[in-house]
Amino acid sequence: MIYRCLVADDNLIDRDLIVKYLSKIDGITIAAVCADGFEASKVLADQHIDILFSDIDMPYLSGIGLVKSLKQQPVTIFITSHKEYAVEGFNLDVIDFIVKPLNFDRFYKAVNKAMAYLSLKNIANGNSDDANDKQETSDNNIHAASEYFFIKETNGITRIKYSEVLYIESIGDYSKVFTQNGHKHVTLVSLKSMQRQLPELQFKRIHKQYIVNLFHIVTITANDVVLFDKQLIPISAPARQEVIELLTNNNVLTR
Repeated sequence: MIYRCLVADDNLIDRDLIVKYLSKIDGITIAAVCADGFEASKVLADQHIDILFSDIDMPYLSGIGLVKSLKQQPVTIFITSHKEYAVEGFNLDVIDFIVKPLNFDRFYKAVNKAMAYLSLKNIANGNSDDANDKQETSDNNIHAASEYFFIKETNGITRIKYSEVLYIESIGDYSKVFTQNGHKHVTLVSLKSMQRQLPELQFKRIHKQYIVNLFHIVTITANDVVLFDKQLIPISAPARQEVIELLTNNNVLTR
């Protein structure tokens, strides 16, 4: 499957860098490169675009204004120097938000996330006659067990131990389950459904995009939690105090 991409950025250097990075990734074709949001909106009105890579602070029409104006939003990745736009960006259901300066590793991770989302979406839409049945099944495909649960993936049903789950990341209507030994599992179950069905004493939603296994948290900082594998997961301010209380049971040594 080849995915059609549009790049919108008013900075020539950043724009060329995005194009250069995309040229290195299989399964991607660049349909258009635009210098501002207004130019991008005209392309999106006339062409099918799978993935939109957009700066936010652009003349004539910002990236946020561009996305808000679209009736059919492509999978969107914001790339910007202004991290203060992150919350508003994720409220628009963008799949990722990258803060400049751009590096290939972070960019490649975002592109893979977008391609995984589109791949699963295409599979789900491939059998539209029973789409409703598929959705109902997907919403209930995680069930309680003594030590493990099951998820549906593109290649079948996978059994996963609760104890091996490090964290779960939202990718739109799908979720990516990260387990020990670096394994990743993508399933057509939303993070909200995950939250509802996982054991609440073990798993906590600490951010709009993340659920973590509390038993794997080593450190809680002002803005992140650190897991045993040294992975940093962002934590929202409201969730931070609750997680501290759950983990420590108010048993913190003091002066």
